[in-house]
Amino acid sequence: MRIGLQVPNFTWPGGPAHLGETFGAIAERAERAGFYSMWVMDHFFQIRGVGPADTDMLEGWSALAFAAGRTSRVKLGTMVTGVTYRYPGLLVKTCTTLDVLSGGRAYFGIGAAWNDQEHRGLGVPFPPVAERFERLEETLRIALQMWADAGKLEDAAPFHGTHYQLEATLNVPQSLQRPHPPIMIGGGGEQKTLRLVAQYGDACNLSARLGDDVVRHKLDVLRAHCERLGRPYDAIERTTLNSIHVTRDGRDGTWTPAQAIDYFAGQAALGIDQALVSLRNVFDPEAFELLGAEVVPAVSTLAVAGR
Repeated sequence: MRIGLQVPNFTWPGGPAHLGETFGAIAERAERAGFYSMWVMDHFFQIRGVGPADTDMLEGWSALAFAAGRTSRVKLGTMVTGVTYRYPGLLVKTCTTLDVLSGGRAYFGIGAAWNDQEHRGLGVPFPPVAERFERLEETLRIALQMWADAGKLEDAAPFHGTHYQLEATLNVPQSLQRPHPPIMIGGGGEQKTLRLVAQYGDACNLSARLGDDVVRHKLDVLRAHCERLGRPYDAIERTTLNSIHVTRDGRDGTWTPAQAIDYFAGQAALGIDQALVSLRNVFDPEAFELLGAEVVPAVSTLAVAGR
């Protein structure tokens, strides 16, 4: 089993003047500790549930490019990019650039978008949910077409959709990962999102906070979509997301390393391939020392149910 790190909050000691230094150090520590991947939210205002809208928030793809320059092995992705935020062709180009410059370490994290406050605040159109899902599916089709591009302008095919019109889906240089960076589709909607995962995705992400029974049900729904579409269920990387706080002695309601290992063992028993976590004490070097010395090595030996 693998562990990934999500960084959703950038309000750290030292403030913005030290934010780059702290974020770079977090990326380096995560890699040294053995985390398989590192993720940032793709939001422009902080989201409810994490903090007030006017607390520090970095643009996701720029932050990942910065992290790529400080690391050499950890995979990098947005958890997840809202489809409304960028034109699809430019988004695929951005992800491809990250993949090339990082040596083939990018994930393409994408979803239907939801935060109307930041859309209104920054003047980004926020269409109804049905249209957002239509745009998501077209964007996934555009991404696959661009990553299949032969690399010659005269051979670059157009794309004609309901919402997007591209005259030439040229993408040079191509991504280093072939046939393309893994496509992570975020969300657990049973009729639309998980169907899109089965049809276009390489990975899904579900909230572990929903509880084991709900996660198990969502995976069963995904399996059914795969069967109906003729897609191997085992081709999908199953991931969850949670927030944890690990300390040496489990003080003040935090987890000890042993309790963290028990949590990850439970996720593996559900059939989760990669458990993504945000660390409430992510700016504390001790968190990565504990995880790297005791948790990550133990979790790496866990067998994932069904694999």
